[in-house]
Amino acid sequence: MDALHVAGVRVAQALQAGPPWLEPLCVAVTSLADPKSVFTVCFPAAHFLDREAGLSVLWVGLLSEWLNVVLKWWLFGERPFWWVHESGLAEKVPLRQFPVSCETGPGSPSGHCMIMGAALWPLVTLLTSLASRRSRSLALRLSPFVAYVLLLIVLGLSRVFVLAHFPHQVLGGILAGAALGWGLQGRTPTSRPAWFFLAAALALLLGTLALHRALLAAGVDVDWSIALATKWCASPAWLRRDTRPFASVCRDAGSSLGLALAAALPLHRGQPLAPRQRLAGAALALGAMQGLHRLPQPEDATLWYGASILRYAAAPWLVTSLLPRLVLCLPRGVWGAPHAE
Repeated sequence: MDALHVAGVRVAQALQAGPPWLEPLCVAVTSLADPKSVFTVCFPAAHFLDREAGLSVLWVGLLSEWLNVVLKWWLFGERPFWWVHESGLAEKVPLRQFPVSCETGPGSPSGHCMIMGAALWPLVTLLTSLASRRSRSLALRLSPFVAYVLLLIVLGLSRVFVLAHFPHQVLGGILAGAALGWGLQGRTPTSRPAWFFLAAALALLLGTLALHRALLAAGVDVDWSIALATKWCASPAWLRRDTRPFASVCRDAGSSLGLALAAALPLHRGQPLAPRQRLAGAALALGAMQGLHRLPQPEDATLWYGASILRYAAAPWLVTSLLPRLVLCLPRGVWGAPHAE
Protein backbone atom coordinates (compact mmCIF):
# COMPACT_ATOMS: atom_id res chain seq x y z
CA MET A 1 0.00 0.00 0.00
CA ASP A 2 2.90 2.36 0.69
CA ALA A 3 4.04 1.99 -2.92
CA LEU A 4 0.57 2.95 -4.09
CA HIS A 5 0.62 5.98 -1.80
CA VAL A 6 4.06 7.05 -3.05
CA ALA A 7 2.88 6.78 -6.64
CA GLY A 8 -0.18 8.85 -5.77
CA VAL A 9 1.95 11.55 -4.15
CA ARG A 10 4.06 11.69 -7.31
CA VAL A 11 0.93 12.20 -9.40
CA ALA A 12 -0.14 15.05 -7.08
CA GLN A 13 3.34 16.58 -7.36
CA ALA A 14 3.17 16.45 -11.16
CA LEU A 15 -0.25 18.09 -11.16
CA GLN A 16 0.82 20.87 -8.81
CA ALA A 17 3.84 21.52 -11.03
CA GLY A 18 1.53 22.00 -14.02
CA PRO A 19 0.38 25.23 -15.66
CA PRO A 20 -0.71 28.08 -13.34
CA TRP A 21 -4.36 27.95 -14.47
CA LEU A 22 -4.68 24.42 -13.12
CA GLU A 23 -4.72 25.54 -9.48
CA PRO A 24 -7.78 27.84 -9.59
CA LEU A 25 -9.58 25.31 -11.80
CA CYS A 26 -9.00 22.41 -9.40
CA VAL A 27 -9.87 24.42 -6.31
CA ALA A 28 -13.06 25.68 -7.97
CA VAL A 29 -14.13 22.23 -9.18
CA THR A 30 -13.52 20.52 -5.85
CA SER A 31 -15.43 23.30 -4.08
CA LEU A 32 -18.42 23.42 -6.44
CA ALA A 33 -18.73 19.62 -6.61
CA ASP A 34 -18.77 19.20 -2.83
CA PRO A 35 -21.32 16.51 -1.82
CA LYS A 36 -23.41 19.26 -0.22
CA SER A 37 -24.17 20.58 -3.70
CA VAL A 38 -26.22 17.43 -4.37
CA PHE A 39 -28.68 18.69 -1.74
CA THR A 40 -28.43 22.44 -2.36
CA VAL A 41 -28.00 22.66 -6.16
CA CYS A 42 -28.51 19.39 -8.05
CA PHE A 43 -31.71 18.33 -6.28
CA PRO A 44 -33.55 21.70 -6.56
CA ALA A 45 -32.54 22.13 -10.21
CA ALA A 46 -33.48 18.56 -11.15
CA HIS A 47 -36.82 18.74 -9.33
CA PHE A 48 -38.11 21.58 -11.49
CA LEU A 49 -36.89 19.82 -14.61
CA ASP A 50 -38.60 16.56 -13.70
CA ARG A 51 -40.17 15.75 -10.33
CA GLU A 52 -39.22 12.06 -10.28
CA ALA A 53 -35.67 12.78 -11.43
CA GLY A 54 -35.28 15.37 -8.67
CA LEU A 55 -36.45 12.92 -6.02
CA SER A 56 -34.15 10.27 -7.45
CA VAL A 57 -31.16 12.64 -7.30
CA LEU A 58 -31.85 13.36 -3.63
CA TRP A 59 -32.59 9.76 -2.63
CA VAL A 60 -29.60 8.26 -4.45
CA GLY A 61 -27.39 11.07 -3.13
CA LEU A 62 -28.29 10.56 0.53
CA LEU A 63 -27.99 6.77 0.35
CA SER A 64 -24.63 6.91 -1.43
CA GLU A 65 -23.28 9.46 1.07
CA TRP A 66 -24.32 7.29 4.00
CA LEU A 67 -22.72 4.24 2.38
CA ASN A 68 -19.58 6.28 1.73
CA VAL A 69 -19.29 7.01 5.46
CA VAL A 70 -19.63 3.31 6.29
CA LEU A 71 -17.02 2.33 3.69
CA LYS A 72 -14.59 4.95 4.99
CA TRP A 73 -14.88 3.59 8.52
CA TRP A 74 -14.11 0.08 7.27
CA LEU A 75 -11.38 0.89 4.72
CA PHE A 76 -9.27 3.31 6.82
CA GLY A 77 -8.03 5.27 3.81
CA GLU A 78 -5.20 7.73 4.34
CA ARG A 79 -5.26 11.23 2.86
CA PRO A 80 -2.20 12.66 1.06
CA PHE A 81 -2.07 15.93 2.99
CA TRP A 82 -1.31 14.09 6.23
CA TRP A 83 0.26 10.87 4.89
CA VAL A 84 3.08 12.74 3.20
CA HIS A 85 4.10 14.05 6.64
CA GLU A 86 3.52 10.83 8.56
CA SER A 87 5.62 8.91 6.02
CA GLY A 88 8.50 11.39 6.09
CA LEU A 89 8.17 12.25 2.38
CA ALA A 90 7.23 15.88 3.02
CA GLU A 91 10.88 17.01 2.98
CA LYS A 92 11.61 15.19 -0.29
CA VAL A 93 8.35 15.97 -2.09
CA PRO A 94 7.25 19.58 -1.50
CA LEU A 95 3.47 19.84 -1.86
CA ARG A 96 0.98 22.61 -1.19
CA GLN A 97 -2.22 22.46 0.82
CA PHE A 98 -5.33 24.52 0.15
CA PRO A 99 -8.37 25.53 2.22
CA VAL A 100 -10.25 22.59 0.65
CA SER A 101 -7.46 20.08 1.46
CA CYS A 102 -8.16 19.44 5.12
CA GLU A 103 -10.98 16.89 5.03
CA THR A 104 -11.27 15.20 8.42
CA GLY A 105 -12.80 11.84 7.50
CA PRO A 106 -10.89 8.80 6.17
CA GLY A 107 -9.99 8.97 2.50
CA SER A 108 -11.22 5.80 0.83
CA PRO A 109 -13.26 5.94 -1.33
CA SER A 110 -13.52 9.54 -2.50
CA GLY A 111 -16.83 10.95 -1.29
CA HIS A 112 -16.86 13.73 -3.88
CA CYS A 113 -16.54 11.26 -6.75
CA MET A 114 -18.76 8.55 -5.29
CA ILE A 115 -21.65 10.77 -4.19
CA MET A 116 -21.66 13.04 -7.23
CA GLY A 117 -21.24 10.04 -9.53
CA ALA A 118 -24.24 8.31 -7.97
CA ALA A 119 -26.53 11.32 -7.56
CA LEU A 120 -26.00 12.69 -11.08
CA TRP A 121 -26.73 9.36 -12.78
CA PRO A 122 -30.57 9.80 -12.74
CA LEU A 123 -30.17 13.32 -14.13
CA VAL A 124 -27.84 12.10 -16.89
CA THR A 125 -30.33 9.35 -17.74
CA LEU A 126 -33.16 11.90 -17.97
CA LEU A 127 -31.15 14.30 -20.15
CA THR A 128 -30.08 11.44 -22.42
CA SER A 129 -33.71 10.40 -22.82
CA LEU A 130 -34.78 13.96 -23.64
CA ALA A 131 -31.95 14.32 -26.17
CA SER A 132 -32.91 11.05 -27.83
CA ARG A 133 -36.50 12.24 -28.29
CA ARG A 134 -35.45 15.52 -29.87
CA SER A 135 -32.61 14.40 -32.13
CA ARG A 136 -31.32 11.39 -34.01
CA SER A 137 -27.75 12.65 -33.72
CA LEU A 138 -25.65 10.13 -31.82
CA ALA A 139 -23.33 12.89 -30.62
CA LEU A 140 -26.21 14.85 -29.11
CA ARG A 141 -27.74 11.78 -27.50
CA LEU A 142 -24.42 10.83 -25.91
CA SER A 143 -23.48 14.36 -24.85
CA PRO A 144 -25.00 14.13 -21.32
CA PHE A 145 -23.08 10.93 -20.60
CA VAL A 146 -19.86 12.36 -22.07
CA ALA A 147 -20.26 15.47 -19.90
CA TYR A 148 -20.86 13.21 -16.88
CA VAL A 149 -17.66 11.24 -17.51
CA LEU A 150 -15.59 14.38 -18.13
CA LEU A 151 -16.93 15.99 -14.95
CA LEU A 152 -15.94 12.97 -12.85
CA ILE A 153 -12.47 12.86 -14.41
CA VAL A 154 -11.86 16.56 -13.77
CA LEU A 155 -13.30 16.22 -10.27
CA GLY A 156 -11.04 13.25 -9.56
CA LEU A 157 -7.96 15.11 -10.75
CA SER A 158 -8.92 18.11 -8.63
CA ARG A 159 -9.16 15.92 -5.53
CA VAL A 160 -5.66 14.57 -6.18
CA PHE A 161 -4.36 18.09 -6.89
CA VAL A 162 -5.55 19.50 -3.55
CA LEU A 163 -4.12 16.46 -1.66
CA ALA A 164 -7.52 15.30 -0.45
CA HIS A 165 -7.25 11.86 -2.12
CA PHE A 166 -4.90 9.41 -3.77
CA PRO A 167 -5.68 8.38 -7.37
CA HIS A 168 -6.82 4.87 -6.38
CA GLN A 169 -9.35 6.39 -3.94
CA VAL A 170 -10.69 8.62 -6.70
CA LEU A 171 -11.01 5.70 -9.11
CA GLY A 172 -12.78 3.63 -6.48
CA GLY A 173 -15.19 6.48 -5.78
CA ILE A 174 -16.02 6.97 -9.47
CA LEU A 175 -16.69 3.28 -10.06
CA ALA A 176 -18.72 2.89 -6.86
CA GLY A 177 -20.73 6.03 -7.61
CA ALA A 178 -21.59 5.02 -11.17
CA ALA A 179 -22.57 1.52 -9.99
CA LEU A 180 -24.78 2.92 -7.23
CA GLY A 181 -26.41 5.45 -9.55
CA TRP A 182 -27.18 2.76 -12.10
CA GLY A 183 -28.45 0.33 -9.47
CA LEU A 184 -30.56 2.73 -7.40
CA GLN A 185 -32.17 5.05 -9.95
CA GLY A 186 -34.99 2.60 -10.67
CA ARG A 187 -35.63 2.02 -6.97
CA THR A 188 -36.51 5.55 -5.92
CA PRO A 189 -39.53 5.62 -3.55
CA THR A 190 -41.49 8.20 -5.53
CA SER A 191 -44.87 7.60 -3.90
CA ARG A 192 -44.06 6.33 -0.42
CA PRO A 193 -45.96 7.61 2.64
CA ALA A 194 -44.38 9.89 5.22
CA TRP A 195 -43.68 7.06 7.68
CA PHE A 196 -41.37 5.37 5.16
CA PHE A 197 -39.04 8.39 4.95
CA LEU A 198 -39.26 8.94 8.70
CA ALA A 199 -38.23 5.31 9.26
CA ALA A 200 -35.40 5.74 6.76
CA ALA A 201 -34.15 8.84 8.60
CA LEU A 202 -34.16 7.00 11.93
CA ALA A 203 -32.45 3.97 10.39
CA LEU A 204 -29.67 6.09 8.91
CA LEU A 205 -29.08 8.02 12.12
CA LEU A 206 -29.49 5.24 14.69
CA GLY A 207 -27.75 2.68 12.48
CA THR A 208 -24.70 4.92 12.21
CA LEU A 209 -24.60 5.55 15.96
CA ALA A 210 -24.88 1.80 16.62
CA LEU A 211 -22.08 1.02 14.16
CA HIS A 212 -19.90 3.73 15.72
CA ARG A 213 -20.43 2.31 19.20
CA ALA A 214 -19.82 -1.25 17.99
CA LEU A 215 -16.51 -0.30 16.37
CA LEU A 216 -15.41 1.54 19.50
CA ALA A 217 -16.36 -1.46 21.63
CA ALA A 218 -14.27 -3.66 19.33
CA GLY A 219 -11.25 -1.44 19.95
CA VAL A 220 -11.38 0.38 16.60
CA ASP A 221 -10.58 4.09 16.76
CA VAL A 222 -13.01 5.40 14.15
CA ASP A 223 -11.97 9.01 14.83
CA TRP A 224 -8.29 8.46 14.04
CA SER A 225 -8.46 10.58 10.89
CA ILE A 226 -9.70 13.65 12.78
CA ALA A 227 -6.56 13.66 14.93
CA LEU A 228 -4.27 13.35 11.90
CA ALA A 229 -6.12 16.05 9.99
CA THR A 230 -5.87 18.39 12.97
CA LYS A 231 -2.18 17.62 13.38
CA TRP A 232 -1.09 18.19 9.78
CA CYS A 233 -3.50 20.74 8.35
CA ALA A 234 -1.55 23.84 7.38
CA SER A 235 -4.12 26.15 8.97
CA PRO A 236 -6.60 25.42 11.78
CA ALA A 237 -9.11 27.66 10.00
CA TRP A 238 -9.24 25.15 7.14
CA LEU A 239 -10.63 22.41 9.38
CA ARG A 240 -14.41 22.29 8.96
CA ARG A 241 -16.88 20.34 11.06
CA ASP A 242 -19.04 19.65 8.00
CA THR A 243 -16.31 17.35 6.61
CA ARG A 244 -16.65 14.95 9.55
CA PRO A 245 -18.41 11.64 8.89
CA PHE A 246 -21.24 12.32 11.34
CA ALA A 247 -21.98 15.63 9.62
CA SER A 248 -22.66 13.65 6.44
CA VAL A 249 -25.00 11.31 8.33
CA CYS A 250 -26.91 14.28 9.76
CA ARG A 251 -27.26 15.66 6.24
CA ASP A 252 -28.65 12.35 4.99
CA ALA A 253 -31.00 11.75 7.92
CA GLY A 254 -32.23 15.35 7.75
CA SER A 255 -32.95 15.08 4.03
CA SER A 256 -34.92 11.88 4.54
CA LEU A 257 -36.82 13.59 7.35
CA GLY A 258 -37.56 16.44 4.95
CA LEU A 259 -39.02 13.98 2.45
CA ALA A 260 -41.27 12.69 5.25
CA LEU A 261 -42.37 16.25 5.97
CA ALA A 262 -43.08 16.87 2.28
CA ALA A 263 -45.15 13.68 2.09
CA ALA A 264 -47.09 14.61 5.22
CA LEU A 265 -47.71 18.25 4.23
CA PRO A 266 -48.00 18.24 0.43
CA LEU A 267 -48.91 21.86 -0.34
CA HIS A 268 -48.14 21.11 -3.99
CA ARG A 269 -49.86 17.99 -5.30
CA GLY A 270 -48.15 17.61 -8.64
CA GLN A 271 -50.05 20.25 -10.61
CA PRO A 272 -48.41 20.83 -14.01
CA LEU A 273 -46.12 23.85 -14.24
CA ALA A 274 -45.55 25.97 -17.33
CA PRO A 275 -41.94 26.22 -18.56
CA ARG A 276 -41.56 29.72 -17.12
CA GLN A 277 -42.99 28.51 -13.82
CA ARG A 278 -40.41 25.75 -13.76
CA LEU A 279 -37.64 28.24 -14.40
CA ALA A 280 -38.92 30.61 -11.73
CA GLY A 281 -39.34 27.75 -9.26
CA ALA A 282 -35.79 26.54 -9.88
CA ALA A 283 -34.40 30.04 -9.37
CA LEU A 284 -36.40 30.50 -6.15
CA ALA A 285 -35.31 27.07 -4.90
CA LEU A 286 -31.64 27.67 -5.59
CA GLY A 287 -31.82 31.06 -3.89
CA ALA A 288 -33.67 29.61 -0.90
CA MET A 289 -31.10 26.83 -0.53
CA GLN A 290 -28.21 29.28 -0.55
CA GLY A 291 -29.93 31.46 2.05
CA LEU A 292 -30.86 28.49 4.22
CA HIS A 293 -27.36 27.09 4.28
CA ARG A 294 -25.71 30.42 4.98
CA LEU A 295 -27.52 30.84 8.27
CA PRO A 296 -25.09 30.87 11.21
CA GLN A 297 -24.52 27.57 12.98
CA PRO A 298 -24.15 27.10 16.78
CA GLU A 299 -20.65 26.59 18.14
CA ASP A 300 -21.62 23.72 20.44
CA ALA A 301 -21.11 20.39 18.65
CA THR A 302 -24.41 18.81 19.70
CA LEU A 303 -26.39 21.90 18.75
CA TRP A 304 -24.45 22.14 15.48
CA TYR A 305 -25.42 18.61 14.45
CA GLY A 306 -29.01 19.16 15.54
CA ALA A 307 -29.25 22.40 13.57
CA SER A 308 -27.77 20.62 10.56
CA ILE A 309 -30.50 17.97 10.67
CA LEU A 310 -33.20 20.65 10.86
CA ARG A 311 -31.64 22.65 8.03
CA TYR A 312 -31.52 19.70 5.67
CA ALA A 313 -34.99 18.60 6.77
CA ALA A 314 -36.40 21.97 5.71
CA ALA A 315 -34.89 21.84 2.22
CA PRO A 316 -36.95 19.00 0.60
CA TRP A 317 -40.21 20.43 1.92
CA LEU A 318 -39.36 23.89 0.59
CA VAL A 319 -38.36 22.56 -2.83
CA THR A 320 -41.11 19.97 -3.38
CA SER A 321 -44.02 21.56 -1.55
CA LEU A 322 -43.87 25.22 -0.55
CA LEU A 323 -42.07 26.84 -3.50
CA PRO A 324 -44.10 25.09 -6.26
CA ARG A 325 -47.25 26.13 -4.42
CA LEU A 326 -45.97 29.69 -4.24
CA VAL A 327 -45.26 29.73 -7.97
CA LEU A 328 -48.75 28.38 -8.74
CA CYS A 329 -50.33 31.10 -6.60
CA LEU A 330 -48.93 33.79 -8.88
CA PRO A 331 -51.27 35.05 -11.67
CA ARG A 332 -51.46 32.53 -14.53
CA GLY A 333 -51.25 35.30 -17.13
CA VAL A 334 -47.66 35.92 -16.10
CA TRP A 335 -46.58 32.40 -17.06
CA GLY A 336 -48.70 31.35 -20.00
CA ALA A 337 -50.41 28.00 -20.41
CA PRO A 338 -49.48 25.12 -18.08
CA HIS A 339 -47.01 22.61 -19.39
CA ALA A 340 -48.02 18.96 -19.15
CA GLU A 341 -45.74 16.71 -17.16
